[in-house]
Amino acid sequence: METFIEHARTFNARIAAAHEERETYQRLADGQSPLALFITCSDSRIIPSLITGALPGELFELRTAGNAVPAHRPDRPASAEAATIEYAMRVLRVADIVVCGHSHCGAVGAMARREDLAGAPDVRAWLTQELSDELPRDEAPTVATAVQRHVTEQVARLREYPCVRERVDAGEVNLHGWYYEVHTGLVTAHRPDTDTFLPL
Repeated sequence: METFIEHARTFNARIAAAHEERETYQRLADGQSPLALFITCSDSRIIPSLITGALPGELFELRTAGNAVPAHRPDRPASAEAATIEYAMRVLRVADIVVCGHSHCGAVGAMARREDLAGAPDVRAWLTQELSDELPRDEAPTVATAVQRHVTEQVARLREYPCVRERVDAGEVNLHGWYYEVHTGLVTAHRPDTDTFLPL
């Protein structure tokens, strides 16, 4: 923590010393208008701004275990995830949504390998509820096959949200499924016409 604390302690001084950065942060104080909603895993190895090169204010992020998008359930109390998606669609009106899965994903891997999660009951409940029990069995360390299938299922789930569906139908938002390789940095995107993931 000491490294984090020291960086936080001196962060404003570094901004004040850099004219361009100071102007950027002053603009951010006036509000946000991000370009995309980026839905990805809580995994500490996934850093959306590093992968995309996004500047502060350009990505609206939603991070969940296994980059899971909860199924739209109008008969249940709203979730934080649903509220984030709706805010991105109806208030911020982002033009793109990216669902980004990654190699070596612990959440998807646990489901694909049918691991016993009795020691982590909340994790087990979340994954059982939000990840498909039809994920292909995948023993590979990267769990690429399972993660890529999972990404396409999450994109499909997004279409079930009225706030997403209405903007997709109006041609106002694009949905993207990405797969990020932790060990190489390669990013591939799902191509619906061939149902394959190909390099961007």
